[in-house]
Amino acid sequence: MAKKPQIFVTQQFPDAVMARVERDYDARLNDTGRVPNAEEIVSRTSGCDAIFCAPTEKFTADVIGRLPESVRLIATFSVGVDHIDLAAAKARGIAVTNTPDVLTDATADITLLLILAAARRAYEGERMVREDRWVGWDPKMLMGIEVTGKRLGILGMGRIGQAVARRASGFSMEVHYHNRKRLPKDQEQGAIYHETADGLLPHCDFLSINAPATAENYHFLNQQRIALLPDGAVVVNTARGTLVDDDALIAALKSGKIAAAGLDVFEGEPRINPGYRNLENVFLLPHLGSATIETRNAMGFKCLDNLDAFFAGRPLPDRLV
Repeated sequence: MAKKPQIFVTQQFPDAVMARVERDYDARLNDTGRVPNAEEIVSRTSGCDAIFCAPTEKFTADVIGRLPESVRLIATFSVGVDHIDLAAAKARGIAVTNTPDVLTDATADITLLLILAAARRAYEGERMVREDRWVGWDPKMLMGIEVTGKRLGILGMGRIGQAVARRASGFSMEVHYHNRKRLPKDQEQGAIYHETADGLLPHCDFLSINAPATAENYHFLNQQRIALLPDGAVVVNTARGTLVDDDALIAALKSGKIAAAGLDVFEGEPRINPGYRNLENVFLLPHLGSATIETRNAMGFKCLDNLDAFFAGRPLPDRLV
C-alpha cells in the first residue's frame, strides 16, 4: 500500500470531513480542544507535507518562515485569507488554497437575518419573552424600522454581495453598491453603482458590509464615514470585523446616529469590544455566516479536493499562490 501523505489538521472539522481526512491521509490531529499557537503549529508540522487549517490560526511571515521544509501546501477552511501572509507563503514556495463559492448562500442568509433582526429589535423582544417581562400586546411596544422598500447599500459586490442583493429584491429594496470594479450590466440586477464608497454611504438606509479585509479598508466604517450615513441608518457586517472601527460604531449606536446594527464578525474575536455587550440596539452573532451543515461540509470537501489534487500532481482548483 502506498504511503499516505502526512498532514497536520488544526481543528476538529465536521464529522463527514474528518472521516475523509482519516481515510485518505496520515492525519496528525489537534485534539487539544483549542486553537494551536505559533509554537504548536511549527512543532506539530514536523515531517508533514501539508496543513489543513481554519481562519483562527495565524500564519504570519514569522510562522511561515519557521515551518518545516516538508510543508508544501496550506489549505484553509475559509474564503478569507487575512490570517495567512500570502507573500511569505509564495516566497517559501508553499501553495495556499481557500474555499470560494460554497458559502455564498449561507452568508447571504445570515446577512438578511441581521438586517431583519436589527431593524425589528429582535434581541430586545427575545429577552422580554425569556425574562418574563412581556405583559401583553401594546400598540407602541418595540416599534422597529420597516425593511421593505428601503435603500440597501452593499459595500463589496462579489459573490456574497450579489446574493444579498438577490434576497433584498424580495423585500422590494432599492439596492445601491460600491465595488472595486463596476459589475457588467447583466450582473447588477438593477442595482445602482457608486464610483466611491463615500459616495455610496448617503444612499444607505441599510448598509451591508461584504468587502474583503485588506490593509486599505482597515476600519473602513469610522467616525467620518458614519457621519455620511443617513441619520437612523442600520449597519450589518458579515465580512470581517476589522472593517469596522468599534469605538466609532458604539458611539453612533449610543447617540442614535446609527439606529441599530447586526454583527456576525468582530475585530479580535472572540474577545469583542465590551462596549457592545450592554447595547440593546445591536444584534450579535458568534461568526455564524457559514454555519450550516451543508456549507461547512462543502468547505471541508473543498479543502480536501485541493489536497487530493496537490498530492496527485494535478492543478489546484482553488489556488491563491
